[in-house]
Amino acid sequence: MANRPATAQTTWQLLEQQAAARGEQIFLHDGEQRLSYSDTQQQCRQLAAALLADGFAHGERAAIWAPNVYQWVVAALAVQSIGGVLVTINTRYKGGEAAELLRASGATTLFCIDHFLGVDYPAALAQQSLPKLQRQIILNSAPNSAANSWQQVLQRGAQWLASGNEAVLTARHQQLSGDDISDIIFTSGTTGRAKGVITCHRQNIQAFTTFGELLGLTASDRYLVINPFFHSFGYKAGMLAILAQGATLVPMASFDVDAVLATIEREAITVMPGPPTIFQSLINHPQLQQFDISSLQKATTGAAVIPTSLIEQMQTVLNIGTVITAYGLSECGGLATMCRRGDSAETIAKTSGRAIPGVELSIVDSDNQHLPAGQVGEIVLRGFNLMQGYLDDPAATAEAIDSDGWLHTGDIGFVDANGNLAITDRLKDMYISGGFNCYPAEIESALNGHPDIVMSAVIGVADSRLGEVGRAYVVLRQGAEQSSDSLHQWCREQMANYKVPRQFRIVDQLPLNASGKVQKTELRSAP
Repeated sequence: MANRPATAQTTWQLLEQQAAARGEQIFLHDGEQRLSYSDTQQQCRQLAAALLADGFAHGERAAIWAPNVYQWVVAALAVQSIGGVLVTINTRYKGGEAAELLRASGATTLFCIDHFLGVDYPAALAQQSLPKLQRQIILNSAPNSAANSWQQVLQRGAQWLASGNEAVLTARHQQLSGDDISDIIFTSGTTGRAKGVITCHRQNIQAFTTFGELLGLTASDRYLVINPFFHSFGYKAGMLAILAQGATLVPMASFDVDAVLATIEREAITVMPGPPTIFQSLINHPQLQQFDISSLQKATTGAAVIPTSLIEQMQTVLNIGTVITAYGLSECGGLATMCRRGDSAETIAKTSGRAIPGVELSIVDSDNQHLPAGQVGEIVLRGFNLMQGYLDDPAATAEAIDSDGWLHTGDIGFVDANGNLAITDRLKDMYISGGFNCYPAEIESALNGHPDIVMSAVIGVADSRLGEVGRAYVVLRQGAEQSSDSLHQWCREQMANYKVPRQFRIVDQLPLNASGKVQKTELRSAP
């Protein structure tokens, strides 16, 4: 039975009802910081009050640029509780990349961390042009270090509420409906230009309540969220699923295999989703037997081709009873299909399961004709979970969702006789490295900004550890001298690490067709 109150249509309603039902049960457990459901509700109210006192309007957009910390969750729920729209920003982005998303979204508010992995986030934005940004709130600065520190903002909100404004906040909560926009998650397309995917409260709650139910998530579970909150896997399959089922969320800011094993043991973690590379790292860890991870009972994985042996090792070596694979993309809210508990290891490894309730799955040919089971074509989806559209881009929306309401995913696969989806290839050039989507056009655009590069082409190639990595073919200007090492270093300074090609091929020319388009099929067949 689901633990979600049936009437909840918004994330705020979920939090209100779970706080009423569970009170002092821990919702957020981040190191020494423990917030119960009631504590979380109170902090959300204070933060929302501070935003209202500052003139934050219904429909305004607030971005979060931070790793997995408890404040991320509180900020997201507070923003959404007063009709604000959450915009997530990849923590691996450089300042220019983050600024581009802030401008594209029109965000007026930014929650960001002070320092993370050696990067000063506010400094990275200091020289960027951000005309619509009105306020920055620093999540982890010392309480009295600045007027925009987390604690100072919470205090201002508490004071505003104590000054007789409770009714104002309550009215904003009550104004919110399930059809209000919940979030904008940016995903790059083959053009390399970021597109903002818009979804609303009701569809997110429906999808990820279903996710939790199919996984077998309960209020007694302790769920380790390693997948970044800026991605649907961390935010929706993590935070929303946990909130809907009344479980406990244990965030991890960055992946470290020793820290993961120690956390599972210390915090008695029962649930841990992640890309296959995470589980492979645990299985191959030389000191695995020194850790007691017997509490771990449930896992979901995906985002890469998975060997059947890995699923079997997750079940036998890690002793995880429930292992489930799933498929989704931002344009369908992050979830479309899931395996079910009890499926065979081969089904879990070779397919992404069946469509979730309320979602239709089909395969079409190049003429948009629907194909029978077993035939390969483009994967299309239809149902409650489809995005409301791309932000400020009706043409791209119309291209993605046809007149019959089918989302064309750009992925190629087939459906077996039991309705399980097997993904065989991609129409788009996108590849997945360590669980992160990598878009060649975006990387090529950055490469072509190098003063010595005339032309470039990027493809994904197989990698035993990360699944796939980028290989860049580059044509240098005449007389230029560059090495693979120098190009790699330059890329590391210009783009997020997961986008940086791991291999470089310096060539005299790229294979082009008659229209001047790079023939990547030739590059893929090259040694």
